Amino acid sequence: MQAPARHPAKRVGDERLLRHGQKRPGSQLVESALAARVRSRQHDAVGLRDVVVFHDPSSLQASERGAFGPLLARRGRACVSLRVKAEEFSPGRTLRRIARRSEDVVADARPPHATPEQYALFRAYVGVRHHDGGMADMSMMDFQMMVEDSHVETGVTEYRERETGRLLACCLTDRLADGLSMVYSFYDPALAARSLGVFMILDHVARAREQGLEHLYLGYWVEGSSKMDYKSRYLPQDRLGMDGWSRVG
Repeated sequence: MQAPARHPAKRVGDERLLRHGQKRPGSQLVESALAARVRSRQHDAVGLRDVVVFHDPSSLQASERGAFGPLLARRGRACVSLRVKAEEFSPGRTLRRIARRSEDVVADARPPHATPEQYALFRAYVGVRHHDGGMADMSMMDFQMMVEDSHVETGVTEYRERETGRLLACCLTDRLADGLSMVYSFYDPALAARSLGVFMILDHVARAREQGLEHLYLGYWVEGSSKMDYKSRYLPQDRLGMDGWSRVG
């Protein structure tokens, strides 16, 4: 029997705990919705991290496929946790060009307080990029839960146009003992050509390095997924397999 659909904001919180190796008290996480799961126990400063294998694509809602990594249901494929080696990462020519394209953008790391302005941008982004997913129906209260309901140190980085102050992009970020974790980022879909998603990753790599943190966590990665291919360009990186973290690049 198919598991009942979870509330979008609740799924957000549960997946966030799963990524950080924690459980919400009294929650079954997403485990009850998965037909099969393979867990690799890798102890670090944060806790347990997971390798997840999905055998039933129907067990994941579209909103989960569009967020946090994202979790993409692919029969027999593993969702692998991925982290960039912040200190060693050096952007190539294409990435440097993207960074220069956003030299007029000012980043401001703020406490995790959801605002109507952020929500309006989130709605615009989801409406274009993930309009067929559960997150498209999230209310302001749901968005507030996603931003503020965290069991770890978290914050929201706002990216604004320097001259006008217009909000262009946001990233919900958790601070872990060994790195930063980009939980969810979104931007003005009318500015897709500026590659603001890439710019936010580059900015977070720099932030992790400035804070003396070794890693930037980019969530889950599925080999062969076109939506996740972009994560493989940030080298060197570690991928969590059945035998623990392995270095790539």
